[in-house]
Amino acid sequence: MIFIPVNVFRILVNVYFGDTRPYFIVLMMVYMAGLWKMFEKSGVKGWWALIPCARDYMLARCAGREPEGRTVSMLVFLSLFIDTALHIVFVDNIGYLIFGVIYVILIMILTVYRLRIYGGLCEVYGMRKRWIWLFLVEQIRCLVIFYWGFSSKLQPAWKVEDLRKELTGIVFGGEAAVMEKGLTVNLKERTAVEFFQKKYLLRDIHMYIPQGHMVLLLGGSGAGKTTFLNAVNGYEKAKAEVVLNNENIYKEYKKMQYEVGFVPQQELMRSKDTVFNTLMDAAMLRLPFDLSNASRKERVEEVMGIFGLKPVRSNLVEKLSGGQKKRLSIAMEFLSNPSLFILDEPDSGLDGVMARELMTQLRKIADTGKIVIVITHTPDRVIDLFDDVIVLAKDSARTGRLAYYGSIQDAREFFHKDTMEEIVKSINRKEEGGDGLADEFIMKYAEVQHA
Repeated sequence: MIFIPVNVFRILVNVYFGDTRPYFIVLMMVYMAGLWKMFEKSGVKGWWALIPCARDYMLARCAGREPEGRTVSMLVFLSLFIDTALHIVFVDNIGYLIFGVIYVILIMILTVYRLRIYGGLCEVYGMRKRWIWLFLVEQIRCLVIFYWGFSSKLQPAWKVEDLRKELTGIVFGGEAAVMEKGLTVNLKERTAVEFFQKKYLLRDIHMYIPQGHMVLLLGGSGAGKTTFLNAVNGYEKAKAEVVLNNENIYKEYKKMQYEVGFVPQQELMRSKDTVFNTLMDAAMLRLPFDLSNASRKERVEEVMGIFGLKPVRSNLVEKLSGGQKKRLSIAMEFLSNPSLFILDEPDSGLDGVMARELMTQLRKIADTGKIVIVITHTPDRVIDLFDDVIVLAKDSARTGRLAYYGSIQDAREFFHKDTMEEIVKSINRKEEGGDGLADEFIMKYAEVQHA
């Protein structure tokens, strides 16, 4: 009778510490004490050191390697799950072999990501890279963390919370004035809860876009481009005021959803339908319910003419070329004749000629008085078609901020770059192959707006 609770206790200890040997438990307590002090030095609550998985993520934050920390925390959880399952569930020899191989692969991947985190710690604490090798030996790593945590001589170059507050106090020129015509965006913040904390995805983005403007949305990976577009069209609401032609999109969402056309990167069409039937189905969703069938058909015919789809009206979607599918996706959203047209990489997968043709069509739409906002990863081949550019960048706290909004020529002068790709490179982090100047340009733009 005593055997069962003792075994359960040993399993719980194993889950928490990773081992039930007394000396290992002592080492883990030393490790957690060191982590507690390191976290406090970096402005993080020390008690995170007591929570498995979470402490790995918090250590990565202290090292300036938050993305790696997310991966490590998940891998640690999986390895603990597998290790614990082998103690609880009866597994035959083949099962042990399979789980063993999976476990070894997890540990190998885990080691690679942890090395990146330890490298970041060495940079933050101003230590030589050779310290990384001491972290590879588990017993020695516990002692190193304890030493780094309790040594008064070793202090981090910055604190995690300082990074999150670094740009918060900057005056960004105030909110954009709401105009009767055009799009006004006053986005204070867009947040989400990720990995045990409130995370700021976007912050302090204010702008006014006039009617008839075609706007390029630039930013490196993770800068929040798609999140920004979702906030603007009301799909993912932020703490913001978004006004289109003097109508609040958030407050009048049902009414305004027909005024905003959003074309996602993925093509959401049934492959076995014809072009005409696809547009007729879309018209049922995007046009007023009380509209007659004849009026819907007339609008579909009109849109097919605008996007050059009449020659393939009876073709199945699956038989269309890449360019034709893109035009069909756009046509579906254009049925409701929206005042704001948003497109997420509409030219992806298209060659230069087809991409140019598609963007030229969007330029014609903007010239009718519409606002067109486009994300594209190859902006320089069509940059002459755009009026303005929005540049989003990740600040030190990895929050998407507005680094620039204005004309294309002024953007070149602001960043001292000739091409849009060079602008993106300048604001990307160094570990992403960029120049790491995001904070500099975010603050520079704030100063220009406040002047």
